[in-house]
Amino acid sequence: MSNEIQDSRSQQSLVAQVRARTPARILVPRAGVSYDVSTHLELRADHAAALDAVRTELDFARDFSPEFVAERRLFEVQSQAGSKHEYLLRPDLGRKLGDEARELVLSRCQRNRDVQLVVGDGLSAQAVRAQVPLLLPALETLIRQRGLSLGQTFAIRYCRVGIMNEVGELLSPKVVVLLIGERPGLATSESLSAYLAFQPRQGHTDAQRNLISNIHARGIPPLAAAERIALAISQLLHSQASGVGIDISTAAPLPLPPPGG
Repeated sequence: MSNEIQDSRSQQSLVAQVRARTPARILVPRAGVSYDVSTHLELRADHAAALDAVRTELDFARDFSPEFVAERRLFEVQSQAGSKHEYLLRPDLGRKLGDEARELVLSRCQRNRDVQLVVGDGLSAQAVRAQVPLLLPALETLIRQRGLSLGQTFAIRYCRVGIMNEVGELLSPKVVVLLIGERPGLATSESLSAYLAFQPRQGHTDAQRNLISNIHARGIPPLAAAERIALAISQLLHSQASGVGIDISTAAPLPLPPPGG
């Protein structure tokens, strides 16, 4: 009997270690061919969180501290989408700035910088709120340590990735980095992506961009993401190009979380 108990505890420990290494629902309890009640309720809660994340609006007063905004002189503009509802129905409008937004960007931002950082709400303002206050200061420091000139950072409400092309046309930086909320899933609603493009212009597609995704506590932590983004910027500047022909991957693997962590 003692051997059976020991084997059972060993199996439970192994299952716990495996589950600690991924947010995916693997080796979860079942009731017949269905999930048990606790897993089913967790799914329902995570689905509701994902829906909330998609509908949540970017709010400077809520998402960033006054000191964070003032130190960077952050300001906000809006895409041509007039509301979150229109933004979700018309992705094309999220790829363009309105006339007032263009004028404000041109009046407050410097042209021809090495790096232009942009924050976009995307499909999860919650991701912006959770990750950007940690990631952005670290990234700014790393960029400046490399002796690169940094443009005036600004945020775009109702933002799609393609708006990078318009930012490139307006400000002519060498590299545009867009920090944007990812489409929420059942694993997390707080995942941020960093898109990078060398001299983006109208007509450029995802083939001319590079991506570092899954920036969140159980993916790539914000400070580690800042290092990866800074390295990728250096690679794009060295190659004078971006996109599918540029490898921005790193050799160092991510450490696995401790069991139960």
